Amino acid sequence: MSFAVKVTGHVKSVVDAELPGLTGSLIASGITAGDASLWGAAAEDEASRRLGWVRAVSVSRPLVAEVTALRDELVAQGVTRVVLAGMGGSSLAPEVIAQSAGVPLVILDSTSPGQVLAAIDGDAESGGLAQTVLVVSSKSGSTIETDSAKRAFEAAFRDLGIDPAGRIVVVTDPGSPLEESARADGHRVFTADPTVGGRYSALTAFGLVPAGLAGVDIGDLLDEADATLLEVAIDSPDNPALVLAAAIAGGGVARRDKLGLVTDGSHLIGLPDWIEQLVAESTGKQGTGILPVVLLPVSPELEAKTADLQVVRFVDDAHAFHLFERHTGEVLVSGSLGAQFVVWEYATAIAGRMIGIDPFDQPDVESAKVATRGLLDARPEPTAPAFVVDGVEVRVSDPALASSGTVAGVLAALWQTVPADGYVSIQAYVNRLDLSQLAGLRELVAADSGRPTTFGWGPRFLHSTGQYHKGGPANGVFLQILERTDLDLEIPGRPFTFGQLIQAQAAGDASVLAEGHGRPVVTLTLTDPQVEVLSLFEAAQ
Repeated sequence: MSFAVKVTGHVKSVVDAELPGLTGSLIASGITAGDASLWGAAAEDEASRRLGWVRAVSVSRPLVAEVTALRDELVAQGVTRVVLAGMGGSSLAPEVIAQSAGVPLVILDSTSPGQVLAAIDGDAESGGLAQTVLVVSSKSGSTIETDSAKRAFEAAFRDLGIDPAGRIVVVTDPGSPLEESARADGHRVFTADPTVGGRYSALTAFGLVPAGLAGVDIGDLLDEADATLLEVAIDSPDNPALVLAAAIAGGGVARRDKLGLVTDGSHLIGLPDWIEQLVAESTGKQGTGILPVVLLPVSPELEAKTADLQVVRFVDDAHAFHLFERHTGEVLVSGSLGAQFVVWEYATAIAGRMIGIDPFDQPDVESAKVATRGLLDARPEPTAPAFVVDGVEVRVSDPALASSGTVAGVLAALWQTVPADGYVSIQAYVNRLDLSQLAGLRELVAADSGRPTTFGWGPRFLHSTGQYHKGGPANGVFLQILERTDLDLEIPGRPFTFGQLIQAQAAGDASVLAEGHGRPVVTLTLTDPQVEVLSLFEAAQ
């Protein structure tokens, strides 16, 4: 078998109780047949236009030769560095594909000026702009982050005397504004199946083109996925997608609505980040959902055995993995990357039916975009901080959160607002390359707050877990971390800069969370990031 899932303890009881109903409903074969009625009448129209991922392996086969030929052509020209500008599903799948294969692929899914400049400039090891091809991926063709990156790269190429026509490859849906402009400008264009939503697009052109151009054997990846298709299509209790769906969405009113994702010796790198987007954006709506929490093998949530957290542990061989007592009640998963993509897509769609939502729409994603556009149009002065201490500007959605006058006190006050079944979301709108250590804050906050804690780099999480934050259960509290920097970069043809864009994205999302949904939000702006990040770690302990 190309995929294995093993359950023990309480989760085995849940799965055993759910499987007869799942097999009897014929949902696995129904998904394979493209039955759009599986998720109810309200979801049928959307589902009828979003089940193309079931056919992705066969539809994508011709891409293998096309992408390989283009890569050979580029390499012959000395173009060996691949940068991907994409958001959400357009970047997370290629990132895990490339990382797991050990192939370098520069991911630009940020509007941080420093990160954009680093992607443009390159380095001695990977090469600079002269050796670079940019892959621009956007289903709609109008994603502001991706469009802004494309504009910046076009200007940089021209400054070097390089025609952007031969250095920008576009992946988009047919008929999008991006396809029209890209063809007019002479770019190589790959169009994807428009009946596949972004988060289900790992095995379409969105996942395969950038990974293949970077040097991944995408034919092997499709073979891995193909080997799993029969397993997930059969209405059998041995179907791994049915078992996985039952494990993460079963249990009725006693369901564990948080999903801990732990990589423990698996050869796959970054898979939980892709699953986080798939599951959170697919299920977090109508006041319910499944919240993925990406963990380390030593994370506090595991030691605390958090009651509303279902742990999924990724290992190299689920059947041979030694089940020590501490793993009882966990879900052990192993399999090739192609198999993981297929099984998790099926399982997520099945989980959506189990909890009664449409797993293919994202009704709350647009709200933050609208707020951002409003702030970019008006460009108001930033609101005054509640206080400034040691260079950290503190802003709060509720003045009571700032009564202590210290960062540690503000954080403690924020943790006190977390409901017993709630979670903490850390959102870092900073240069991910310069402040990569900030991700370690998650472990400290999880220990200090005593609740499951997620960490997202802004603005990329707006295209994934951002849906859950607004559409899921109203039990999250939010910690934004921003940076103030003198470094900025113009966006050609736009009246705002990258620095203004990322600030507007953070402020827009904060206003939607606090004013639109009544969620507690604390925003900490680091005016000297490299110094103050240490103070932040101290305050969170």
